Amino acid sequence: MLRLISIVLSRRLLAAIPTLLVLSLVVFVVLRMIPTDPLAMMLPPNATAADAAALRHQIGLDKPIPVQFLIWLGNALHGNLGESIAFHQGVTTLIGSTLAATLELCLASLVLSLLISVPGGVLAYAVTDKVWELPVGLGVVLMQSVPSFLWALLLVAVFGVLLPVLPFTGRVDDGVMMPHVTGFLLIDFVLKGQWHEWFGAARHLVLPSLSLAFGFAPLVIRVLRSSLLDQRGEAYVAVARLRGVSESRILWRHMLKNAALPALTMIGVQFGFLFGGALLVEMIFSFPGVGNLMLQAVSNNDLVLIQGIAIISCALMLLINAIVDTLYVIMNPRLREAA
Repeated sequence: MLRLISIVLSRRLLAAIPTLLVLSLVVFVVLRMIPTDPLAMMLPPNATAADAAALRHQIGLDKPIPVQFLIWLGNALHGNLGESIAFHQGVTTLIGSTLAATLELCLASLVLSLLISVPGGVLAYAVTDKVWELPVGLGVVLMQSVPSFLWALLLVAVFGVLLPVLPFTGRVDDGVMMPHVTGFLLIDFVLKGQWHEWFGAARHLVLPSLSLAFGFAPLVIRVLRSSLLDQRGEAYVAVARLRGVSESRILWRHMLKNAALPALTMIGVQFGFLFGGALLVEMIFSFPGVGNLMLQAVSNNDLVLIQGIAIISCALMLLINAIVDTLYVIMNPRLREAA
């Protein structure tokens, strides 16, 4: 099984390389077509035209765009995404210091959304053709109609202001020092044995992750319900009923496993939107992740940093899709035999 996983994942990652190269080229060219001068943040107010020309030559902006891209690509292959114009630090270092926070938020949101959507999808299927079908369906549609940032504002208003039971700014309580081991606080505090701090970090994660989960879960609920409706007409379900297997056992032990495959594919496709939504939610909760870093980069016209964040995000999405495709192959016997 491990050999099969490694083979399938390797194939998916190799197939993603040309896509990443094309995306990198597109991002690189588009950012250089924006009518803004990145040198404005680097030059002093009394700089002359000669100073600007010298700096432009120093950082390679006077070269043709194809040459600039090839130089950037060569550096990127060695892990160097350039130096931030506003922060005067390496882009790789800046992204590395914030990416773990965003990934932790997205993974927590994914776990919460599954805890909501799997029972929700089963419930939506169970009430089909019953009196509760319409209220449950309307509830799912209502959840889906509210975007993640609005869920964030509602949760802050209720649980942060009206009923101040949960924190809604930052990742940790005031005065708590964050350990720098993996960047994932829920892991780092466990490794350090700081259980009180772990509980505080988990509390800070509840509201932003719920905001994303509430926006993501309805999609999974609808796909899972649709898949379960398709599965109930399959031959194995009829055979199980003839053998006297209970409906609940058929649903949870057999139908749910097969119905999970389309939902898994949808999760992989939609995870990119979850990651994108996290950028906006981070701003609302002052969460020190990639979203806040991107906001600062945009406000400072830091094209180098914007470019690095965009390309790392693309690479991350391709990696997630490759992992989801691999899981799909492992869970689907026919695809597993073909691989």
